[in-house]
Amino acid sequence: MTASPTTLAQKIVARAAGRAGVAPGEIVTARVDLAMIHDSGGPRRVEPILQDLGVGLFDANKVVLISDHFVPGDTDEGARILELTRQWAAQRKVAFHDGEGICHVVLPERGHLAPGMLVVGGDSHSPTGGAFGAYMFGVGATEMAGVLATGEIWLKVPETILIEWRGRLFDGVTAKDIMLALCGRLGMDGGKYQAVEYTGEAIAALSMQERMTLSNMAAELGGQAGLIAPDEVTAAFLRDAGSDPAGWGDWQGLRTDPGAPLMEHHVFAAGDLAPQVAAPHSPANSGPVGDAPATPVDVAYLGACTGAKYQDLANAARILKGRRVASGVELLVAPASRRDQDRAARDGIMAVLEEAGAKLLPNACGICAGYGSARLGEDVTCISSTARNFKGRMGAASSKVWLGSPLTVAASAVAGRITDPRPMLTEGAGDTA
Repeated sequence: MTASPTTLAQKIVARAAGRAGVAPGEIVTARVDLAMIHDSGGPRRVEPILQDLGVGLFDANKVVLISDHFVPGDTDEGARILELTRQWAAQRKVAFHDGEGICHVVLPERGHLAPGMLVVGGDSHSPTGGAFGAYMFGVGATEMAGVLATGEIWLKVPETILIEWRGRLFDGVTAKDIMLALCGRLGMDGGKYQAVEYTGEAIAALSMQERMTLSNMAAELGGQAGLIAPDEVTAAFLRDAGSDPAGWGDWQGLRTDPGAPLMEHHVFAAGDLAPQVAAPHSPANSGPVGDAPATPVDVAYLGACTGAKYQDLANAARILKGRRVASGVELLVAPASRRDQDRAARDGIMAVLEEAGAKLLPNACGICAGYGSARLGEDVTCISSTARNFKGRMGAASSKVWLGSPLTVAASAVAGRITDPRPMLTEGAGDTA
């Protein structure tokens, strides 16, 4: 008997449930391969629950703790939370990455992910793991405590929304532009809390860090997970990160079969996409940057897990090489991980950013999530590479945040207003990527 065609999401969930197959809509008990928590929603939230239950961790080897929200601990509250986090890591003997960068970037770069895994994260942008062919999604502290205690989670087998990008992106157009366009076209409930899967020639041509941006912002589409079938690009990245292919199983078979059941199938032409910006106060307020008003900006922010990875910094440097930010504009750069910052420094990228006038901030979530001393002040207009621009999220409620790719953020910093990055690319800014 020939097996029915199934989606990538079904294959991963079926394995986690110990089943030969699962159907969308079924509720299954799934074994969790890895749980990721951070300093904000982690030990200080889950430990009291574990103590009330009188239980420990199901498997300390399958828990990763990362400090990234309260880093660098420059307030009394932040220092206390970081100290509690460090004590818990030592007590519970879990893998701990302390101040190394944003959890969604550190987790894969340290080799913790592999294709086919089912992973839960204590953060809303946990779908980032889907870029590596893992089914990863975010949960709250109460549900995370249950996972830490039992190693299992109830899961409704998702439908799949397939988003196909045919053709190739033109220079100056990035994964961030894809996601802003999708938020504008499909809305922030377009993912319907199902599995969003990205496919097509344009997706296959992206680097892993660009794919991470797609999966990360499945959260902005309202999806539970953001999946990309693993390929040789995935394998090369994970091998370099120290993940052992021997433990991946039949990872080449982790893809959606032709004829598999889909909730929706959207097809877009990559060659038609222009750089995008999202106006305050929603990622769904998106459209081509050429259609946006040339709004003056006070702050340009290169930060967050969607905007300050190595590839993002390299893209910004293409614009900033040989240029300076406009008078009156503050360019803030918070590299997403220490490793990415060190690599960018070795490659001359950090020097380009600093010579252009950038001010460096810690490797942390920072003002993207409303933390740190650089939060936006009253009536400030900011162009940001973050995933969200909700009112008051990055500082004062009167501030206004526009979203764009790192290329668009850098070009806007130079121009002093929101602007299309492509003319600056063609004018001969150096390619440092």
